[in-house]
Amino acid sequence: MIPIELPWLVFICLFVILSGIFLVWICYEILDRFRARSAHRHRLRCALCSMEFAAPLRDQLPRCPRCGSLNEHKTPRFF
Repeated sequence: MIPIELPWLVFICLFVILSGIFLVWICYEILDRFRARSAHRHRLRCALCSMEFAAPLRDQLPRCPRCGSLNEHKTPRFF
């Protein structure tokens, strides 16, 4: 049996539990950003009227359905 004092036992248990929660939280945030980025891959925002619309990546310069201007595919910025 390993002799350990009660305050150290409580500290170790809390450290293990909180580090597990922190690790799950970090993994969830990474997966959430990946899902958001892949969901918005085909979304574009018009440079003139700021309307968001979906356009496939095969279109070089898709036209905005509202104003008709040509737009480039740009990667969306998050935060």
